[in-house]
Amino acid sequence: MATNRTFTMLKPDAVEKGHIGAILEKINASGFRIVALKLTHMTKADAESFYAIHNERPFFGELVEYMTRGPIVAAILEKENAVADFRTLIGATNPADAAEGTIRKLYAASIGENAVHGSDSDENASIEAEFHFAGREQF
Repeated sequence: MATNRTFTMLKPDAVEKGHIGAILEKINASGFRIVALKLTHMTKADAESFYAIHNERPFFGELVEYMTRGPIVAAILEKENAVADFRTLIGATNPADAAEGTIRKLYAASIGENAVHGSDSDENASIEAEFHFAGREQF
């Protein structure tokens, strides 16, 4: 059964380029309700823990460095079929392969700097939301 919440993170490249407002507007215009939102900065330990699933991959060190180089915007979104609908909205990891009008097609520079994270399952959405938001921060 699909839940109605997902987690997203606007990555350092999107924040650095000033795309926060435009991306949040696209999220809102696509029918998502933002139920938690904050600007924060991941530490090295945070990034290593959040991306632990990739720790054996050759790009892990670069990923951690990238995710800690500047602030991120973390958010919990609500909508019916949230995970699947948000994955469609953000587009393919490689912006060159992303559909027209998707967040990554519009704002990502490359596979490595792809502007936004979106949970890939209901279970991961819950885990990722709890990683970034204390219970009192979730509405």
